[in-house]
Amino acid sequence: MNKKVSLFLGALMGMFISCSDETTIYHDDLKEDLVLEVDEVKLQGSLNYTKAGVLDILEENAITNKLSRLTGKPDEQAGDYPLTLIAQVNPPSYGSSNLTATHVDIAGDYAYVSYNTVGQEYFGAIQVINIGNPNNPRVTSQLIYLNADLNAIAYDGGYVYVVGGVDAEKSVRATSNALLAKIAVSGGRLITDNIIYGFQEGFNANSVVVNGASILVTSGKDGTLTSYSKSDLITENEVLYTDLRSVSVDNNNIALLDASSGVRVLNNSFQPIKDIPISTDFGAASKKTIDISGDKIIVAEASKGAGVYSYSTGSLLEYIPILINPEGVAESDINTNAVAINDDIILMANGGAGLCLSEKGTNNTNVYGIIALDGSTNFVVSKDDYVFAASGREGLQIIKLNRPNESLASICSGLPVYEGSSKLTVNSGDNYQYQGSKRFNNINVSGSLLLCGSWTVNNRVFVNDNALFEMFGTITVGKNNRRRNVTVDPGAILRIEGSLTIYGDLILEDGATIEFLGPDASANIFGSVVKNGTVTVSGTFDDVRNKF
Repeated sequence: MNKKVSLFLGALMGMFISCSDETTIYHDDLKEDLVLEVDEVKLQGSLNYTKAGVLDILEENAITNKLSRLTGKPDEQAGDYPLTLIAQVNPPSYGSSNLTATHVDIAGDYAYVSYNTVGQEYFGAIQVINIGNPNNPRVTSQLIYLNADLNAIAYDGGYVYVVGGVDAEKSVRATSNALLAKIAVSGGRLITDNIIYGFQEGFNANSVVVNGASILVTSGKDGTLTSYSKSDLITENEVLYTDLRSVSVDNNNIALLDASSGVRVLNNSFQPIKDIPISTDFGAASKKTIDISGDKIIVAEASKGAGVYSYSTGSLLEYIPILINPEGVAESDINTNAVAINDDIILMANGGAGLCLSEKGTNNTNVYGIIALDGSTNFVVSKDDYVFAASGREGLQIIKLNRPNESLASICSGLPVYEGSSKLTVNSGDNYQYQGSKRFNNINVSGSLLLCGSWTVNNRVFVNDNALFEMFGTITVGKNNRRRNVTVDPGAILRIEGSLTIYGDLILEDGATIEFLGPDASANIFGSVVKNGTVTVSGTFDDVRNKF
């Protein structure tokens, strides 16, 4: 059966009506429509920098069933994973409907985000975010569906493929509630001239992946795994299942999460290869994801946390538990909803229990801690140096891992790794040089200090009289809603080869020097550059916010 239409639920050709800041595309006698936002000011208004800056991690050994932050005691060790929150992206809005992010796909310099709304109302959206410049993400396009939930999205070859649900009883065209849409995108802009749709059995399409020349879609309770031709969305193959929650592809095999039985592994012809039984109660109609890394399949298993299974044998290897049980959060809101793997780390979106970071070991997984984000974290995806976490009404949170790149690692390789206090103090006459990737509480330099790698500082940085602080790599200081300063005293030198970000002021006292080295130096100052007298600023650098 050819489950395809070239206009969404429409009996009439689309017509375009323009106004000053948006375009509405009306489609049929039911006036089911799309709203394409074209006003760049409104698009950029979606970005929220209020809580941007250094992220704490609530480490496992400091958690006693309540959230506790870094204490700042002198004997506290500097922490690993110097993460920063780049920005939050507010969900699209239209009327009184509240949208929440459901899925993110990252491809090149762009992140593609899908949204839906809770309850019986059908309402969804797509946002495209340019993340090519980590200091300046931009929302480049936004499309609102006033008649469809959108639950997952995938980008491939100039198109986004988005899946969700529609009320088929109110539509003259939809053959079922579960839908797939193919929308062109160019230079970060969604193009609505010729959207193609497909439909399949099931209450709501909830997962989509690109598999070569095909698109694979799952559609929940009493739904199907359906394969569509990527070019025209003609149905190629379809198999009924009881309760599919997600689909993933690895080495030409298809892995399905069936909430009624467990993980099912198929070949490209949809022939079963193996089953991995899982008896977990996944909850009713709640999206759960799986991820594959080598011989491990990691499954989001609701209140149990994440289950880790052997891909080859199907045996359960371990459970990664939900680390905390916060006070005031309903038990029903403490569930692992999504998992993501990025090289040596595993991320778990645990709803009201936050975003958990764990480290992959040789034989087991070590739970490291909870990333200190506000809101309930319901979805996570990670690729390259980014993490995208959907946190309910807090919106989509863009996190940078700040991993040192390979070239920087080679430059730093001859230096000792820093393993000391979170309060780094260099006394007059001392000369210290370190490599690494750490979270500090503060840095106070009276002698000479070289840091080579990636670093964050929760509080202030002082470069005292006649001291030298050299930094090769990246360093971020403070938070936008709790600003902290970097102060360079008379005769002192702050030398930067890489990226300096300060959520606060850069204070240069009379006789202070700041030097920028190399072709790629940048200064991203959210406060002011305060020059108290005659100061020296040398070198070529990108003044991101024009504060110099």
